[in-house]
Amino acid sequence: MTAQDPSERLQSAGYAAVIGAVAGAALTGHRGRRSGAVGALVGGVALGVIDAVARARQQPGEIPALWSRIAASAAIAAPIGWVAGRSGAGPVAVATLAGTAAGSLGLRPQKVALGPLVGLAVGRAFTSSAFAGRNVPTSAVAAATVLTYRTLSALLFREAQVSLLAERVPAKDLPFIVPRTTRARYVGTGYVRELAAELGGDYVADAPDVGIIGSLEELAGPQFDPADVDSLVREFYQHTSRFTLDIVPEWRTWVRPGYLLYRTLFARPLGQASLPMNQREALRGIRGRIDTITLPGQSQPAVRGWIRSFADDDEPIYVGVYTTYRHGDRGYVSVGFPLPQTSFTATLLPLPRPGGGLVLTSRSDSDQTGHYLAFVDPETGELTALAVHGFAEQLDVFVVDGELRAEHAFWVFGLPFLVLHYRIGRKPSVP
Repeated sequence: MTAQDPSERLQSAGYAAVIGAVAGAALTGHRGRRSGAVGALVGGVALGVIDAVARARQQPGEIPALWSRIAASAAIAAPIGWVAGRSGAGPVAVATLAGTAAGSLGLRPQKVALGPLVGLAVGRAFTSSAFAGRNVPTSAVAAATVLTYRTLSALLFREAQVSLLAERVPAKDLPFIVPRTTRARYVGTGYVRELAAELGGDYVADAPDVGIIGSLEELAGPQFDPADVDSLVREFYQHTSRFTLDIVPEWRTWVRPGYLLYRTLFARPLGQASLPMNQREALRGIRGRIDTITLPGQSQPAVRGWIRSFADDDEPIYVGVYTTYRHGDRGYVSVGFPLPQTSFTATLLPLPRPGGGLVLTSRSDSDQTGHYLAFVDPETGELTALAVHGFAEQLDVFVVDGELRAEHAFWVFGLPFLVLHYRIGRKPSVP
């Protein structure tokens, strides 16, 4: 891990000074040009110093101190509040808007709900008799709202949901991250073919009789003995292409509006992570295939890309690059979901399930499991990675009455939001 060098800290302080200057002008400009100029000077110096001190105290692998981030967000809110005031919005409207915007950036449902409540309370406070005749500018209302919300949120929600894991480190230092990205703006079902051209490997489309895992023996550990796994479950993992999957999505009601927005704005335009919204969509049929890349001099595939798409028009559902690795005496499964210049990785611990099933989970005490968002430097290949603590998942594959079933459950901020129910059957051509 590396810390910022002096030139980067100076550049960061310069950006902060510009933000502070704009905020200072927005907060004092209603008193005249001279006051606005003085406010800009004071604001620029103040926020620049705050950023410089925070960056100087920043340790490798850390993000700037919370107090500096709160100051910066309040400064950003000030000119936005000024613009809203110029358009005719009053203190209550400006504060509610600022609180709602700040809450939505918190992602956690509790934070999202807290934002507009704080905004409404602050807005009403500024319209109370205590502030009668003071002509408080809407820039100050917006800044005060964000400052109040961020401070209160920090006191109520102490557990970090996202943290900086590493900055500019070689990929080998983070074996639990799959550093596969795309240089294009679209992932899509042709991703593995394009990656093969980039890597110079032997590409096989829809490879026959191949699995997302080469051998379950790679996952052996103190808590998991591959010999105890049912032969049908073993076959599914080691020869995934022999099977078809029918999916029934079970979304929690509270997450549906947010997921619909995410899917419309991000997932479909990216051609990645666009799950069925309901059973009607799932009835379009799901096509699954595994594309592989074998590098020169190797006999086994180095890349196994499991591609899922709708059967009627091949619209991508997700593209996952499956890998296994060992750390200490345990094996793990890491699934990388390529994004433009970025990769989202789920690293899962294998555990036994009664009756010969297999559980892959990120909900463990291991320092390897979890979810990670990594930016890959296109020139050096170095990773800057975030640990996404607020996300968790668990995949159970088991046998019921001689047939394969699977349940894939997801949590965000500790709240369950989705379960994918799978019926797994053999392809007609496979005996």
